Amino acid sequence: MTNKDASQRELLRLFQKSGIFHFDVTGVEGSSLKDINLSKVDEYFSRYDVDFINESEEEKIRLLRNIDILTKDNEATVGGLLIFGINPQRYLLNASISFARFKGKEIAAELIDKQVIKGTLDIQIDTAFSLLKNNIVNSSEIVGTKRVAKNKTYPDKVFRELIVNACVHRDYSIHGSRIRILFFDDRIEFINPGRLPNTVTIEKLKAGVSYAVNPVIVKFMENLRYVDKLGRGLPMVYQEAKKLDKEVVFEEIGEEFKVALYL
Repeated sequence: MTNKDASQRELLRLFQKSGIFHFDVTGVEGSSLKDINLSKVDEYFSRYDVDFINESEEEKIRLLRNIDILTKDNEATVGGLLIFGINPQRYLLNASISFARFKGKEIAAELIDKQVIKGTLDIQIDTAFSLLKNNIVNSSEIVGTKRVAKNKTYPDKVFRELIVNACVHRDYSIHGSRIRILFFDDRIEFINPGRLPNTVTIEKLKAGVSYAVNPVIVKFMENLRYVDKLGRGLPMVYQEAKKLDKEVVFEEIGEEFKVALYL
């Protein structure tokens, strides 16, 4: 990589942080209409009583351009591929989730399970959520005739929100990193590439200030009912942790944002 390339990437991230530029609306070089799952697009449009699949080729392209799945040059956008792509990782290699389960409390502990989760964002979210649920073991005891959990755990919406938040708000212009979910004995860490936008602080996140590094992705995921655009997700996580007398830590480390959810 040349110094010029590095400078261009730094400028791009600077523009993203300030809200001037959004990477998810950019075209992906080499991609085209053939990389879009038109059946999935048709299912999406059917929510709005649009018979997409039976439209002419010209009208399909016009519609796809209008909602930022295709650019004016008929390349698939980053957001279009991540939501409706047939194989998004063909072009966006690290737009995926790395999941690791450790037996212990440190990164050097024994690695029990490791998986890379690929596909469109909805598939990544649902798969990561299932993996988390499968790895959460609730100790229990028999009380009378019933089995009762010894330790209270978080409701499902907490885990789901943190996975969705990582997928929707990561900086997809950082090509060398994946989202990482690290499951330790005492906590789960959700780490996504990219810093918070300039106007957003961790305290503002706890209070419900929402932000959209990727407005096209947010728009689609909100319409698919994965995202609450009101900014209630992270405050809900914070409040649920307080209810259980547990700790949740939000922090920026270098060019990454991390949420550590203590168990």
